[in-house]
Amino acid sequence: MEERTVPLKIMGAFAAIYLLWGGTYLAIALSLLSIPAFMLIASRSLVGGAVLLLIAYFRGSGLRPLADWGHAAVGGAFFFVGCHGALAYAQRQVPSGLAAVLLATIPFWIVLVNTVIARSEPLGKLLGLLPGFAGVALLAWHDTSSSTRPLSWMMILLLLASALSWALGTVYSQRRAAHIPSDQLAAMQLICGGVVLLLVSAFAGEWRAFAIENVTVMSITGMLYLALLGSVVGNTAYLWLLDRMSAPIVATYTFVNPIVALLLGWWVLGEQVTWITLCAAALVVSSIMMLLAFPTPPARSISDIEPIEARLRKGDVA
Repeated sequence: MEERTVPLKIMGAFAAIYLLWGGTYLAIALSLLSIPAFMLIASRSLVGGAVLLLIAYFRGSGLRPLADWGHAAVGGAFFFVGCHGALAYAQRQVPSGLAAVLLATIPFWIVLVNTVIARSEPLGKLLGLLPGFAGVALLAWHDTSSSTRPLSWMMILLLLASALSWALGTVYSQRRAAHIPSDQLAAMQLICGGVVLLLVSAFAGEWRAFAIENVTVMSITGMLYLALLGSVVGNTAYLWLLDRMSAPIVATYTFVNPIVALLLGWWVLGEQVTWITLCAAALVVSSIMMLLAFPTPPARSISDIEPIEARLRKGDVA
């Protein structure tokens, strides 16, 4: 029974990071209408982390050792300060679709980071990513060429840096925090990242200019989407997949998210979907198919792997 449920769980987890995370760009744009950028991501992270921590508590999970919180703090800083905080800050000026396109470079960063530390992922896998990158580049060209607002190169570079930050958090979590259950790790990372973002928000002067009575229902709805669906469901699924799949394959969600973001714009906001968008979508799908064609380790179930604590004692896990 366990062997049958693992593929279904994998498909469900991929659906979460493909579809739910694709909607986070629209949710951020709506939330930013009345909530400052760093305060928004801090609230999202703390609410999501608190929910996950409560779930872990009622399941009987005890507090993790201080060393595990240290690993979670590093991952949380990469994920939620360096990536999501920077993303929300940039989305004040950059359209959500283009932001999703630029974050689609995450798989390239993951492959390069893994190659630099000489542990895994050969550069040959970049070939499978090229069509997807061409697809998101086509979307970027189409978006920028039709935009009436000039885009700041500083914001573009900031978004590329945020993609690198997420890649570093991914590699670090996979190599240094794999022994922590995915739901607990997600909770710890969210809380640590949220605390740091509150401090960043204070130093940026957001608290002085913020008035809670000006927050709209639309912004609250967007923040709750980010916290519950984006953070609680999405981050747990992401970390769970990292324990079972190659990181660049898990990161193929960055090729699907821009398509989801554009479709949501068409459905919710009435934006036009052109033939260029359809061509880009075809490139994205072909890239995912090529990447999945590479040999990867099979998904591991609890019943057929040695407990990770024992592997850690033997030094088998980096």
